[in-house]
Amino acid sequence: MWSRAARRRRGSGVAVAVLVAALAASCGSSSSPSPRAPAHVAPPSLTVEYAPGLTEDLYLPRSRGRVPLVVLVPGGSWTTADPTGFTGLAAALADAGIAAAPAHIRAAADDVVYPVPVEDVLCAVAVAAERVRARGFVPDPVAVLGHSSGAHLAALAVLAADVYAPRCQAPVVAPDALVGLSGPYDISQIPEIASALLGASTDDDPAAWASANPVEQVERRPDVPVLLLHGSADDTVPLSFTSQFAQALEDAGHPTTVQVVPRADHQTIYGADVAAEPIARWLLALTAEDPSR
Repeated sequence: MWSRAARRRRGSGVAVAVLVAALAASCGSSSSPSPRAPAHVAPPSLTVEYAPGLTEDLYLPRSRGRVPLVVLVPGGSWTTADPTGFTGLAAALADAGIAAAPAHIRAAADDVVYPVPVEDVLCAVAVAAERVRARGFVPDPVAVLGHSSGAHLAALAVLAADVYAPRCQAPVVAPDALVGLSGPYDISQIPEIASALLGASTDDDPAAWASANPVEQVERRPDVPVLLLHGSADDTVPLSFTSQFAQALEDAGHPTTVQVVPRADHQTIYGADVAAEPIARWLLALTAEDPSR
């Protein structure tokens, strides 16, 4: 297991140094609207409080019945997590026949550390699934989508769902699928940034770092399918994070799809015009693969 010092040496390459600097400067946040987001977006169907003080917006498709549900987890370098920038993507997914729920989760700025943000994701999923059912939909499959550090949290919530025991306002749901957008999945390469997630008390705790590292969890739930998108022009999180994670997933048996999006950067990768079509196509294909579910 990597000690903190070993992690620093392992992550000392030029690409990782660039990542650390870029994330520190921008927080890798999904809260900034994509430059190509739609100018006018329909409001959510409803906003629900999935935990005290924490809300998620539900964008529902027009036709009821069996539909995919995807909870969207924003980035923010594990320091903040504001889903404002997901508005366009969520609305576009709903137009394509998918229930979409951008969720506020807690982060270091809220004085919480791991595993609280992952537990928030799972509670957002649980309540979204319950509310979608109450509206006459059958949420199947249930997916979690994350951008940047949100992709890291989404990966943990999906791959290691059975590890966590959050106290939610609805029955906990183990997600069926994962969508990651430009995530720094191997936190052993970026301890300077990931320390915001784990807190100072875990600096020399290899078990905590392994538990919070999706790359260390890929052998869990190997039947879960994964879609990974990364922009070819991303100069914040190197493409190598996605390619290495994809290889680890494939080696563990996960059905894994990777798409490098030409000219997309770290922010435009979650724009509706960039991400909605490939994500909707992939999720709807999962629905069609097993109509008996």
